[in-house]
Amino acid sequence: MSEKAPLLHYRLTTSTGPEPEDASKHSGAKAGRDSRRSKDKTGRKLGVVFGVVIPTLLSMFSVVVFLRIGFVVGQAGLYQSVAMFLVAYFIITMTVLSVCAISTNGALDAGGAYYMISRALGPEFGGSIGIMFFFANVCGSALYVLGLVEAIMSAFGIPEEAAAHVVGLHHVLPSGYWWSVLYGTVLLFICFIVCLVGAHIYAKATFIIFIIVTTVLASSFISFFIVGPTVVILPDTSLLNSTSLRSANYTGFQLHTLEGNLLPSYAVDYTTGSMMSFATVFAVMFNGCTGIMAGSNMSGDLKNPSYSIPRGTLAAVVITFITYNLLSLLTAWSCDRHLLQRDYSFLGDINIWPPLVTVGIYSSTMSAAMSNLIGASRILYALSKDNLFGGVLALVKKTSQNGNPWASVLVSWLLVQVVLFAGKLNNIAGIVTIFFLLVYAAVNLACLALEWASAPNFRPSFRCFTWHTCTLGIFGCLVMMFLISAIYAFASIAFMLLLLMLIHYLGPISNWGYISQALIFHQVRKYLLMLDVRKDHVKFWRPQVLLMVANPRSCIGLMTFINDLKKSGLYVLGHIKLGLLDGLPSDPLQSCYDSWLSLVDHLNIKAFVNLTLADTVRHGVQNLLFITGFGGMRPNTVVLGFYDDCTPQDYLQGKILVSTGLGLDAVCPAKDPGEQRSPFFPSVRGTGEPKDLQEEEYVSVIADAVKMGKNVTLARYFDQFNREEVLGSGPKIGGHQSMTGPFVDVWPLNLLRPDSRGYVDTCSLFLLQLACVLQETRAWNQARLRLFLCVEAGCSLQEEEETKLRVMLKELRISAQVQMVVWDQVVALHWQRQGRRERGNLVESAQNEEQLEREEAAEEEHGIQTFPNNAAQLTDEYICAVNNLIHRHGAPKPAVRFLYLPRPPADTSRYCAYLHQVDLLSRDLGPTLLIHGVTPVVTTDL
Repeated sequence: MSEKAPLLHYRLTTSTGPEPEDASKHSGAKAGRDSRRSKDKTGRKLGVVFGVVIPTLLSMFSVVVFLRIGFVVGQAGLYQSVAMFLVAYFIITMTVLSVCAISTNGALDAGGAYYMISRALGPEFGGSIGIMFFFANVCGSALYVLGLVEAIMSAFGIPEEAAAHVVGLHHVLPSGYWWSVLYGTVLLFICFIVCLVGAHIYAKATFIIFIIVTTVLASSFISFFIVGPTVVILPDTSLLNSTSLRSANYTGFQLHTLEGNLLPSYAVDYTTGSMMSFATVFAVMFNGCTGIMAGSNMSGDLKNPSYSIPRGTLAAVVITFITYNLLSLLTAWSCDRHLLQRDYSFLGDINIWPPLVTVGIYSSTMSAAMSNLIGASRILYALSKDNLFGGVLALVKKTSQNGNPWASVLVSWLLVQVVLFAGKLNNIAGIVTIFFLLVYAAVNLACLALEWASAPNFRPSFRCFTWHTCTLGIFGCLVMMFLISAIYAFASIAFMLLLLMLIHYLGPISNWGYISQALIFHQVRKYLLMLDVRKDHVKFWRPQVLLMVANPRSCIGLMTFINDLKKSGLYVLGHIKLGLLDGLPSDPLQSCYDSWLSLVDHLNIKAFVNLTLADTVRHGVQNLLFITGFGGMRPNTVVLGFYDDCTPQDYLQGKILVSTGLGLDAVCPAKDPGEQRSPFFPSVRGTGEPKDLQEEEYVSVIADAVKMGKNVTLARYFDQFNREEVLGSGPKIGGHQSMTGPFVDVWPLNLLRPDSRGYVDTCSLFLLQLACVLQETRAWNQARLRLFLCVEAGCSLQEEEETKLRVMLKELRISAQVQMVVWDQVVALHWQRQGRRERGNLVESAQNEEQLEREEAAEEEHGIQTFPNNAAQLTDEYICAVNNLIHRHGAPKPAVRFLYLPRPPADTSRYCAYLHQVDLLSRDLGPTLLIHGVTPVVTTDL
């Protein structure tokens, strides 16, 4: 469980990079020479044995091997003990495979397991696992201190009922809960002092401690064969029945003793008074199987980490597994069950030299407690340096002059002291076990995520793992967590998920790489391949918009509005930079993407960004329409700003980008006059400055989009659109606040072709669909649609058209207010111009219109689309009258208007006249969308 001991070994002996320089600066030449000599000494690289095997064995051989082997065998019996070890080692072996895979995936730097996982998997996994690993080490340090207190009290403590028993001269320490807490506090304070000012002493003594532990284990094995049968005096306790036996037998190797210890016999733990079970015994036993990450923490000191970590860790796991099972077999074969259940320190009683076991217990437990305390402090310090939790961990960043993080050591010591109040080792063993199981499950999950992400750069040199081993490791860890304690398991998982969510949404952006991004890419690619355009159906149609943006400074209102209009569809911001790549040293657009993505975050819109370089705007739009999107996710609607003479306004001036704290101003003053910081976007076009395209090219862009089967929308006056005012406050009527939502006006008739009839053509239905989509969004769900139906007074078709339209709206499930608009006087202006005032002319015109529609339908059947000239020669007087008609029927003032946009004429010489007509039609109408739809978007089928 003391995974961080090796981490301390190399960190505390090598210290930090600037330390020799600081020592030379403050302590003179002699100190500088000493620092360089120390640096050279600790700079030696370690191999498999000293770098991985010994640290891992020291982490796994601790209090359990000396104080809990008898407890496990006495309670669970030999069969279940072996089963427990098999389950525990199966879990940790699966985890070791995952650790080896991650640790051998590229070069490793100093930083231990937290550094390895966080840099490999990103801050979400790394930070959450780091915090859980920190708490596991805190609880583990307390666990070892309590184990040491228990060993000391067993050897030197005065029994609580001393008057009834003979007390030896060495029993001098008072016993009881508060005395145990006091002894633990003193021992922990010693560890704290060592970690604070002399942690290098422990690092240098690592090999000596390993020799001591190995010697004690060897003596224990030898004692089973040398020591003959004897009677062992049991320690006294007030938690059990006072009439129980005060002694037990060590029988030596006897068959009847082995037979009596094969099956489980769970009883009350004499140190806690609690009834034991398989889960509680497993929790205690599993602590002896932790510490498997100690070798990976030595990555900075290994000659060849990819070679040493897998071999050394697996070797240590095999050695400890064999040792624990042999010790369990010898114990069950030679010790009476009563001895095993009533004396956890029996190995000292039957040893050839009993004090040797005491020395082994004290040395291994004290070193494990210190290593966990130091490990916890280093994890906390690394978390604070990475700034994953903002200012919460700011205080623990403080270090001494030699780089020792004393603040994190202090915080870790205080937390371990809090855990010490548990009082007994077995009381917190379950919590520690759950913490480590959760960390191991997270490591397996991380490795599984890397494997599933199929990232090309995840190719570890250790290949003895698959997604099956990761899954088995996760499943085994989770099952054992809930068997030990379902409440603690749920709480621990919820805490880790909370940490992961907090780091994901609130943590700073790092350059470590995000495993979530790799997984998202993998899944998106898979589902994009499954999105078959041949299976598209009109009932699942949704707007997928390409919004062309010349300069985002003047388009903020339109960008936010289209974000509402997309209805969970694709939304792409397109921008064209004029130029040719031939005369440039590199692509000038690569440096622009960050600015655009920062703007997307700033506006809180869900949009992609696609930039292109072209010699003309028309060619740039063609490029974007051809290449934007993947598979079934391609734009079906292109939105253009309107071509007029309005001077654009800068709506980003004075705004601050929250993610960076930088201003979005076009002019960026610098503190140094000689330094000029580039703005996010260039300044808006000033009055009198030429545009990037002419009128003919603008209309050609519209014609190109229609030729490519794209719906076209022209957005005008959206510089007047204020989303917060429209949706937050609602429209104002007569100076008073309206209690209803905003109005959305729809004019589905082609007003530039007054001789047309009917409201159910493709374009009209497209207008209705877009208006309905806008109303269905969450922000606009209070909006009310107003549908304006233009009719002639006294015409027999008036009621028929109204009835037909209402039936259609009902079938399409569109809720709208239908208003009849009489426009006889407006239409008369058109017919007067044509010199056809007779009604027969209207019939002839209707026949021509029907013939034209039949021709267009036949052409569309063959996939050909043409652009016929407007048969009607419209006058400015007529168009201004239509514009005035729309004005008169705009009370209360709508938030946005939807108008029918006719297709451009086939004769390119009429492009300027076409644009002039559209300009007159939509002049001074406020935020307006002129829409031309070419694809069917509504259906009445289920």
